Amino acid sequence: MKIHLALSIFLIALLIQNHNTFLETEAVRTTNGGFITTSGVHFMLNGSPYYANGFNAYWLMVLASDPSQRSKVTAAFQDASSHGLSIARTWAFSDGGVTPLQYSPGSYNEQMFKGLDFVVAEAKRFGIKLILSMVNNYENMGGKKQYVNWARSQGQYLTSDDDFFTNPVAKGFYKNHVKTVLNRYNTITGVVYKNDPTIMAWELMNEPRCTSDTSGRTIQAWITEMAAHVKSIDGNHLLEAGLEGFYSKNGRQNPGFDVGTDFISNNQIPGIDFATLHSYPDQWLTSYDDQTQLNFLSNWLRTHIYDAQYVLKKPLLLTEFGKSAKDPNFSPYQRDQLYNLVYNNIYLSAKHGGAAAGGLFWQLLAEGMDSFGDGYDVVLSRATSTADIIGQQGRRLYQIRKIFARMRNVQRWKRAKAARRAQWLAWKRGVKPIGN
Repeated sequence: MKIHLALSIFLIALLIQNHNTFLETEAVRTTNGGFITTSGVHFMLNGSPYYANGFNAYWLMVLASDPSQRSKVTAAFQDASSHGLSIARTWAFSDGGVTPLQYSPGSYNEQMFKGLDFVVAEAKRFGIKLILSMVNNYENMGGKKQYVNWARSQGQYLTSDDDFFTNPVAKGFYKNHVKTVLNRYNTITGVVYKNDPTIMAWELMNEPRCTSDTSGRTIQAWITEMAAHVKSIDGNHLLEAGLEGFYSKNGRQNPGFDVGTDFISNNQIPGIDFATLHSYPDQWLTSYDDQTQLNFLSNWLRTHIYDAQYVLKKPLLLTEFGKSAKDPNFSPYQRDQLYNLVYNNIYLSAKHGGAAAGGLFWQLLAEGMDSFGDGYDVVLSRATSTADIIGQQGRRLYQIRKIFARMRNVQRWKRAKAARRAQWLAWKRGVKPIGN
């Protein structure tokens, strides 16, 4: 009896170990396939539709710039990989301030850039694709405000941070930053960023907003110009605008926001390869209870999934969502409810070949990073119930990828069989097959 019990315990432990190894191995195997592309409403990798679970970690470059802190970056990627997470969104900017990537326009901090090199290299090692954002709408880590201040220092008379979108000098500074990042030679991998398939996509801006022009014309023109600029340098990578998903002022579903963006027209711009969506019902609907917020979230997701699939006809990635532990009466169960709702909507769309390709929660932290906590942070080793939900979603999306890959292999087999039959019939008729 004791032998049977010991054997059972051993087999269970082996299954758990193999399960975690499977998730890590799958992430590495998937990423090694090259550049992610799009075909209609699908991301594509290795010729098959690509669905993936992911996370945000804006802090990766800053910590990696300090060699003594790089272990936290490695730990975060390792934790993510073991839970089936294979996309990370992070900042490729830090404009001025105390931890700058860019000291001033065109003047770069090589130590910080080496930190970003390390992030790209570690992401590759753990099989994780990256979305790199180029500038912030907000003051955190510089943002458009810093670019406007730099332009003022060059004699430009600017009255608003929104002049970032229209002033030629500010736009020139931004274009130079984009060019510098895309052409960066990675000191660890030896690969120029624009040639590295570890990077899934570039993001023009984190949450672009232009409240001084709610007609939407300013943001539309800026995205059009900057998308063309990125594509003129890099034809390998996908590009997205960084939008939250708000519709124009006359649009539906907006939770009281009128910020000069439009989910439809902004994402129809040539060069924008896929649509993005953010969702924070606890921030947007603060006076409503949890159930009302969840109902809003469900409608928000379904509306955008529908519009991405049938209006934009492009893939959709939910690049930010979360539930703050600082909310009144917060419990992990509330966060789990929200994650389940998000993941189920993505899964149902993906299962039917729809436009929703994945969700990236805000934000992942490693152990020992409490000072980076903002309420939305998740440390996978502590938030065990949430970590289980994250891992389950990774497994579900992986199964969908396997199904599509099998279907593709069946189609290949049928084509090969048809070709062989055609050759045999040609031989039987006495016609020499072409190529023989």
